Amino acid sequence: MSASGLNIKFSATKKFDEIDYNVKKTVRSAIAHTLDYELFEYDAEVSVTFCDNEYIRCLNKKYRKKDKPTDVLSFPMYEDGDFDPVECVGGAVLGDIVISVERTKEQAAELGNTFLHEIAFLAIHSTLHLLGYDHERSKDDEEAQCLAQREIIAEMGI
Repeated sequence: MSASGLNIKFSATKKFDEIDYNVKKTVRSAIAHTLDYELFEYDAEVSVTFCDNEYIRCLNKKYRKKDKPTDVLSFPMYEDGDFDPVECVGGAVLGDIVISVERTKEQAAELGNTFLHEIAFLAIHSTLHLLGYDHERSKDDEEAQCLAQREIIAEMGI
């Protein structure tokens, strides 16, 4: 996927209005690497929102019935990653990614990762969800998603 074939609409809740360039660059790279890894052949559009734990907790409660913050949520446009090539002419709108910056920092510290490593991992994880992977659906999906995440992170050199 060429950089021109990927359009990312970045936004943030008020608390994180000024996400720095390196974070956006890392997320863009992670999404592009994931699309390349999956041999995604269309131009793509993804929305990425940076937020705090409270904001993502509300979304998690509303959409997943889990009243707790999480690191990332994915809202795919296509069920199971089933793309209709006719709909993808001019680009496929893959869906939305919401990342809790607070939880990402906490998790990076817990795991001994850098913040940029963790944000890349979450962008990869979420993009795979947008493409139809669902680690909660089956053990096979979980294993395939874990393998893809490890290989993409290694490819990025993060």
